[in-house]
Amino acid sequence: MTLALVRTQFQTADIRKGKVADKWKVYRDACEARALLGLRDRALAVLNALLSFYPETDLSEDANLVVFPSNAQLVARANGIAGTTLRENLAVLVGAGLINRNDSPNGKRYVRRGKDGEVETAYGFSLAPLLARAEELALMAQRVAKEARRFKVVKERTTIARRDVRKLITAAVEDGAPGDWATMETIYIGAVARLRTAKSIEALESILDELELLREGVLSVLESNIFSQKTATNDNEIRQHIQNSNTESINEFEPSSEKEQGEKPMLKSDRLAEPLKSFPIGLVMRACPEIAAYAPGGQVQSWRDLMSAAVVVRSTLGVSASAYQDACEAMGAENAAVAMAAILERAGHINSAGGYLRDLTSRTRRGEFSLGPMIMALLKVNSGGAISA
Repeated sequence: MTLALVRTQFQTADIRKGKVADKWKVYRDACEARALLGLRDRALAVLNALLSFYPETDLSEDANLVVFPSNAQLVARANGIAGTTLRENLAVLVGAGLINRNDSPNGKRYVRRGKDGEVETAYGFSLAPLLARAEELALMAQRVAKEARRFKVVKERTTIARRDVRKLITAAVEDGAPGDWATMETIYIGAVARLRTAKSIEALESILDELELLREGVLSVLESNIFSQKTATNDNEIRQHIQNSNTESINEFEPSSEKEQGEKPMLKSDRLAEPLKSFPIGLVMRACPEIAAYAPGGQVQSWRDLMSAAVVVRSTLGVSASAYQDACEAMGAENAAVAMAAILERAGHINSAGGYLRDLTSRTRRGEFSLGPMIMALLKVNSGGAISA
C-alpha cells in the first residue's frame, strides 16, 4: 500500500453526508483531466465499464458504491481488451486514486445479500473515491480546458508570426533592401525547426517570443531603410528646387501675366508643402472634357493618357517645358496634368497660360493652392450650372 492510497482512503472516509454526484459528469471530468491523472484511453475504458455496473445515475454517499463484476464481464464491457491489460489498467485506476479495492478474504469479488435482497456486504471495487473527489476532478478538468485554450491562442499567434516573418524576409530579399537577411533567415529556420518538436506550451511560448522579436527586428530594418530613402529623396528635391531657382531665366517662352511683368525673379521656397489631394480620373474628365482631344486615340482612360495629353496641351498653349516641370515637382505629375487640363478649359479667360501655371506652382509651394475648388467650379460649368469667370 502506498501513501497515495492511504490519502485516498482518508478522503473516502470524509465524504460529506448526503453528497451526490452524477457519475457520468465525474467520468467526463476524469477524461478531461486524463493528462494530469496520468491516464490513458484503456484505463478510461475500464473506468467506464466499472461505472456501467453501478445501477444508478448518481453516486450517492448513502448508497453502496462497491461494484463487483468478474474479469470476464469487465472485458466484455471494456471493448474486449486482454485480461492482462485489464489487470494493468485496474491497477492504474487504483494508483490514480479513482477507485479502491475492497477485497474479500479469498480475493474474489462477490456480494452478500439479506433476506430482503438488500446488499449486506460487497467485495470488489469501490467508486467512493470518485464521489469524494468530484469537485477536485471538475477543477482539474477546467484547468485542462483553460490550458487547451491558452495553447490554441499561442499556436495561432505563432502561426501568424511565422507567416509574417517569412513574407517580410522574402519581400526584403526580392526588393534588394539592405540588411543582414541571411542571418535573419537562419534564425527563422531554426525557430521553425523547433516548432515541429514543441509539445509543451512553455516551449511554444519561447518560440513565439523569438519569432515576434525577429519580426520586430525585420520591421525595424525595413522602416529604417524607408526613412533613409525618404530623407534622401527630400534632400534631392530641395537641392533640385534651389538649383532650378538659381539657374532659371526670367525670360520665358510665354509672356508673363500683368502681375508678373516687371517683377524680379525670386528664389523658389525650399519648404516642401503638403502634397495636393488626388481626384478620381472620371471626375477630372467630367470637369475638363476638352483635354481628351489631345490624348492618344482621342480618349483619356488612365492617368498615363491624361499626362500624355497634358504634354501636348502644354506645347499648344505655349507653356515652357521648365514651367511644366516645375509644376510637376511641386504638385506631382498627375496633379500638374490636372492643372493643365483646367487651364485648357479656361484658356479663353487666361492671358498667359505659362504665367498662370507658374502662379499656381508658387501658391502650391506656399501651401495656398488646392485643385479642389477649381475642379468643382469647372464641373459645375460643364454640368450646365452658372459660375463667375
